Amino acid sequence: MSGELSPIDKAKFVAAKRAADYVEDGMRVGLGTGSTAAWLVRCLGEQVREGGLQFKGVPTSTRTADLAREVGIEVISLDEARWLDLTIDGADEFDGDLNLIKGGGGALLQEKIVATASDQMVVIADIGKEVEHLGAFPLPIEVIPFGWQTTQALVEETLVSMDVLGRQSSLRMNGERPFMTDEGNYILDLHLQRIGNPRQLSLVINQMPGVVENGLFIDICDAVVIGYGDGRVEVRDINEGTVEQDRLDFLESDNLFSDLAD
Repeated sequence: MSGELSPIDKAKFVAAKRAADYVEDGMRVGLGTGSTAAWLVRCLGEQVREGGLQFKGVPTSTRTADLAREVGIEVISLDEARWLDLTIDGADEFDGDLNLIKGGGGALLQEKIVATASDQMVVIADIGKEVEHLGAFPLPIEVIPFGWQTTQALVEETLVSMDVLGRQSSLRMNGERPFMTDEGNYILDLHLQRIGNPRQLSLVINQMPGVVENGLFIDICDAVVIGYGDGRVEVRDINEGTVEQDRLDFLESDNLFSDLAD
């Protein structure tokens, strides 16, 4: 219920609600993964059920696909869609150039494939995700299970020559077992603290055997919708060079999202 949401959840909700306005009838839309993206899926589901919105969604994870179907969104695969009009997704961090760190939810590979197969990518985030330099949030990289410890050692050795402050990494766990992505791979989280040259780091990491993809999204995001806990929303479009500000009203009795387990 909206009246019980924390300021951060309110910020995520208003960002998602504002970003839902980007979706138009007939579109093929990539649907992201994570807590903020889940709010978006709920908002779009409401528009489908009550507003008659008709579009096809391409989820970036099985859990997003399950939620989309639950709220009434037509789900298709990326192979069926072939190309998308728009992708809307969250981010773990974004900087002034709209470069991102993504993958906190473990779906970075599908998220990057879907985002780069879109005419436009819009990121939704609360204001706490904005940083001057990427890297405070651990950078996820997806690696194949075979020889993952060797891959980890190679990554850490390579980080010595990179413009980063930290060089430690850790295998992401799910209880007592390694976290497994939808593709059956592992996630290494790199604790870098600060990334001086994200573009260079992304290129170097992806050249390593055993690495499938990394969570740096460079020159992919076109606009970011930033939510604040008091209902304010800011939209920054890097292509148009514009910044728009708005405020969304809350209905304290609204319980549309009361069952959202995030």
